[in-house]
Amino acid sequence: QVQLVESGGGLVQPGGSLTLSCAASGTIFSINFMGWYRQAPGKQRELVATITSGGGTNYADSVKGRFTISRDNAKNTVYLRMNSLKPEDTAVYYCNVGLRNPRYGEYWGQGTQVTVSS
Repeated sequence: QVQLVESGGGLVQPGGSLTLSCAASGTIFSINFMGWYRQAPGKQRELVATITSGGGTNYADSVKGRFTISRDNAKNTVYLRMNSLKPEDTAVYYCNVGLRNPRYGEYWGQGTQVTVSS
């Protein structure tokens, strides 16, 4: 049994910052990748950023230079630091983790709302 618990969402003004976190717990042998997706109302879920076990990162063009993904392997936790937030960043943000316990599987968090508005 694996659980992903997200935190850090909320309401922020344009230009502000937020940090999301996602902690994985349960039976975990190893974690391959960790990442964040988002889904705005009426839109499809889209990739925001991913980070591999070796620290390699990938970002959506729309967030490059503003968002930073990082992970703490000892805590099985991934973070998303979001700076210079824009109204178009408003969405539900979901944590996504690929891990072995011992079979490989992908898991999703419950989602956390981020609203950027004045």
